[in-house]
Amino acid sequence: MRTLKDAKVGETVKVTRIDGEGALKRRIMDMGITKGSELYIRKVAPLGDPVEVTVRGYELTIRRNDAEIIGIG
Repeated sequence: MRTLKDAKVGETVKVTRIDGEGALKRRIMDMGITKGSELYIRKVAPLGDPVEVTVRGYELTIRRNDAEIIGIG
């Protein structure tokens, strides 16, 4: 299964699952990343961390560790 950290710049992906527990999962969901939402990968920093995505009409920057728990399809 692919995760958000595997996505390439310019790709639009759909969230299929969010792993993790407790506060981390709640924080991701509070940012608007929920199952079924579409993410457009805008930029990836030169060393791969962080990743900038567009979700629900706004830009969001996510750390690579957080991107590992977001399953995409």
